[in-house]
Amino acid sequence: MPVNSPGQWIRKLPKKSVKVSKPNVFGPGYTAQVADIRRGAGSARAGQVTAAEVARLAGVSVPTVSRVLNGRPGVAPGTRQRVEAVIREQGYRRPDTDAPTAIIELVFHALESLWALEIIRGVEAVARAHGLVVVLTEMQGRLTPGRAWTEQVLERRPTGVIVVFSERTVGQQSQLAARGVPLVVLDPTGEPMHRTPSVGATNWSGGLSATRHLLELGHRRIAMINGPVAWPCCRARLGGYRAAHEMAEVAVHPELVRDSTLYVEGGLRDGAALLALPEPPTAVFTANDLQAHGVYEAARRAGVRIPEELSVVGFDDLPFSRWAGPPMTTVRQPLTEMGVAAAEMVVELSRGKQPRHTRLELATELIVRESTAPPREA
Repeated sequence: MPVNSPGQWIRKLPKKSVKVSKPNVFGPGYTAQVADIRRGAGSARAGQVTAAEVARLAGVSVPTVSRVLNGRPGVAPGTRQRVEAVIREQGYRRPDTDAPTAIIELVFHALESLWALEIIRGVEAVARAHGLVVVLTEMQGRLTPGRAWTEQVLERRPTGVIVVFSERTVGQQSQLAARGVPLVVLDPTGEPMHRTPSVGATNWSGGLSATRHLLELGHRRIAMINGPVAWPCCRARLGGYRAAHEMAEVAVHPELVRDSTLYVEGGLRDGAALLALPEPPTAVFTANDLQAHGVYEAARRAGVRIPEELSVVGFDDLPFSRWAGPPMTTVRQPLTEMGVAAAEMVVELSRGKQPRHTRLELATELIVRESTAPPREA
């Protein structure tokens, strides 16, 4: 289900966004700024690493360090990587005198369902309470922001950045850290870096509770349509599914486990394939509600009744799932609360405070509705 566009809040990369007015470090006064850096002026406190020290350790000039810090072109890739490595190793933070812009940058790889809207609601609530506004960036399906995005963020200098279900390069993280721009990752696609605060959900427990519910109803041929297993959230949901089987001493049938896309089309395609098996499953657990709706459609086309002939459990508890026919049993992922937690982390970090937990996982909950029932043979 597509999300209604929030108007001017959404920017599509690589289009240029409206730039926040601030001094151009390569315009008038740049030479004086470099001279001040070389003399050690602008260092926030004695003992902090200066740009001149970064330049010396990397074997480059101070202007080259400045170009790297600002995400500017004109630096060879090898040189840029060497400077970023020194910045990261030395813990350099640029002593900016400009106050951050009163915005939270919220980055999605795609805005294609109410899943994203629930997160936006949580972030916006915290931003509004602190006098901040939310700027959205959609990366049109890409998981890693491009250099254009990094340059724009460094120019805007937001209060903080929240990256949702996306990846950042080590260089991008170094650039944001050096400019003092807090970064929080929500539902990371890769293993969370211990230095980067992140927010997620108890995906393993969610997979366990969903599968255990079906096992307790009497199902023994339970399929799972998963997302990309390389992503931690999908891998954890699959782990919970397998653990529930192991605890109940019920074998997992390999032909019933499918890796798919996290969209309706994936659930429709793989749901149809499962129902076409010589011995089809009596229940299906999906990695999200969109896949579950695809299974609903596959069942409708195959003349299979839900829940009389097939039980279905989704994951997320998006608002429209309660209006499915029949209303869907699903695992509630607290998406709005996850947005709130990520935004609160950003605000804390922007004030120089460290969050109590660099990795926060919010509890999931099984919501039982009318799409699950005992199998007919039971």
